[in-house]
Amino acid sequence: MNIYEQTHRARTASRSLRTLPVETRNSVLHAFADLLEARQDDILEANRLDIANAREMGIKEAMIDRLVLTEKRIAGIAEGVRQVAALPDPVGRLLEERVIASGICLKKFSAPIGVIGIIYESRPNVTADCAALCFKAASACVLKGGKEAYLSSKAISDLMREALQANGVTPDAVILLEKPTREETAVFMSCRQDVDLLIPRGSKNLINAVVTQASIPVIETGAGVCHTYVDESADFDMAEKIILNAKLSRPSVCNAMETLLIHENLKNTFLPRIARILAEKGVTIYADEEACGIVPDLKAADENSWHTEYNDLIMNLKLVHDTQEAIDHIETYGTHHSDAIITADTANAELFMNNVDSACVYHNASTRFTDGFEFGLGAEIGISTQKLHARGPMGLNELTTYTYRLYGKGETR
Repeated sequence: MNIYEQTHRARTASRSLRTLPVETRNSVLHAFADLLEARQDDILEANRLDIANAREMGIKEAMIDRLVLTEKRIAGIAEGVRQVAALPDPVGRLLEERVIASGICLKKFSAPIGVIGIIYESRPNVTADCAALCFKAASACVLKGGKEAYLSSKAISDLMREALQANGVTPDAVILLEKPTREETAVFMSCRQDVDLLIPRGSKNLINAVVTQASIPVIETGAGVCHTYVDESADFDMAEKIILNAKLSRPSVCNAMETLLIHENLKNTFLPRIARILAEKGVTIYADEEACGIVPDLKAADENSWHTEYNDLIMNLKLVHDTQEAIDHIETYGTHHSDAIITADTANAELFMNNVDSACVYHNASTRFTDGFEFGLGAEIGISTQKLHARGPMGLNELTTYTYRLYGKGETR
C-alpha cells in the first residue's frame, strides 16, 4: 500500500472519529493500556531486536538509551495512556457564546484537527503517546517512526489497532508507515490533501528537514539546547543537585541541560567544585577561555559548541558577568525550549523569568521537568518550541482546533 493510500485511509477514518462518543474513546485507551502490559514480553522481544540492529548500525549508546524499553518503562507508558483516558474530553468544549450584531447566536466549540502526522526518531514510547493523544482528541494519526525502532513501534501500534477493532472502531485511526524510503517520506510530507498537521519529534536536523520540506503545516518540537544559570547568590548544594539531575538523569532527551552558565564571582569556588564532580561522572566539558584557565582539564569551546545539542555526557560551560549576560547568551544560542536560573535573589529571578523567551523557564528547579507527564497532561505529543498555535508540552487541548456554529432565525446580510 503506498503512502497516498495510507494517508487517505486515515482521512476516511478521521471522519468517523468526529462523532465517536468519548466513552468509546476511553474504552479503547483502557484496552490499549491493558494490552501493553499483557503483551509486554512481545514488545520487549521486538525491542531487543531493534537494539541489536541499532548497535550493528553503530548508533552511539546515549542514543540507544532512547530506544530501550523495560518492564518499568512499559508500565509507565501504560499509565500515561490511562491518564489520557481519565482526562476530560477536549472535543466539543464551549469556548465562547455571544449574540452578534445581526441577532445570530455565535458559539465557538473545540473541534478535532482531523489527521495528524508525526515523524519521529528512535523513541518507541512516542508511538503509544501519539496514538493515545490523537485518538482521545478524536483525530486519526499517521506515524513515521525511525527505522532503528521500527519493530518496537510496530508491536505497540499493532496493540492499539487491536484495541480499536475490539471496540468497533476502524483500526485505520492509527497507521504506522512501513519503513518508508526518504523519497516516500518526502511524499508523506506533501500529502496536504489528507494530513492536516505534521509534528516532527527528534533531532534538530530532523526538525529542520521537516520544516523546510513539508507542504503541510508543521509544529516544531523537541530541539533542546537547554541552559542552567548559577547566579552568585545560589545555594551551592541546591545548584549541584539541580545540575546533576539536569545533565545526568537522561542526557539523551531534549530537556537535558546542554550549557551551564556560572556567575564569574563563583569562578574560584563553585566552578572548580562542579567541574570536578561532573568529570567524576564521566562528563566532557567544553568551556570558554576564562573557565579553562581556572580548571585546566576543561576543553576549549568554539562558536559551534554553544549551538550544539549533544544528547550525551557532553556539555558546555561559560562564565558570565551577571544575569543579563546569561539572558543574552540564552537568547543568542538557545532553542526556546527550557532554561533555568538558580538564585536566592528575587530581583535576578524575576529579571531572568521575564526576559528568557522560552517555552518553559525555571527558578531553582531542573529543566528535566519539561514533560507532559510531569505537567499532569498524561502523555505528550511533543514539546513545542514555537509560538503558534501551541508552546511547551503539548497535551490534549493543544491537539484541537475550533469551529464557529451560528444559530439564526432567518437573518440575511
